[in-house]
Amino acid sequence: MDPELAGLYALHVLFAGLWTGAVVFVTWAVLPLARDGDLDAQPLESIAGRVKRLSRISAVLLALTGVRMAMVLDYTETTVLFETTRGYLLVGMVTLWLVLMGLVEVGAGKLTDGTGRRKVREPARNARPFLLGATVVAVLLLVDAGLLAAGTL
Repeated sequence: MDPELAGLYALHVLFAGLWTGAVVFVTWAVLPLARDGDLDAQPLESIAGRVKRLSRISAVLLALTGVRMAMVLDYTETTVLFETTRGYLLVGMVTLWLVLMGLVEVGAGKLTDGTGRRKVREPARNARPFLLGATVVAVLLLVDAGLLAAGTL
């Protein structure tokens, strides 16, 4: 494998895993604590801010490395994108990536809506559907990436 491609792939997978892990952790570990009132507003606000920051950094890095990998692998022609299974997987990945960005932004925003007033239960309830959706999308992205990496399609 080309060293540039290997480096791009490693960075891409690293930040995809970090982003997915952060979203899943907030959804399955932090959100229930906030919903039950077992987490104070200040830590919740800090966690939501960090996951939002990681999401933004990951989104930028995934876009940059993904575009460069597509150029190196010559996936820039529309016939490759819209007439092959790999192309459909790539288009699906970009679509899921955009959806994940939106869900994390909205979910993390809703999670901190009441923290200034020391509220955590209601914001956690409001953020839950968005963060659950983000978790599903993040897992689908990893499945999509696995299918692409396997190269069997």
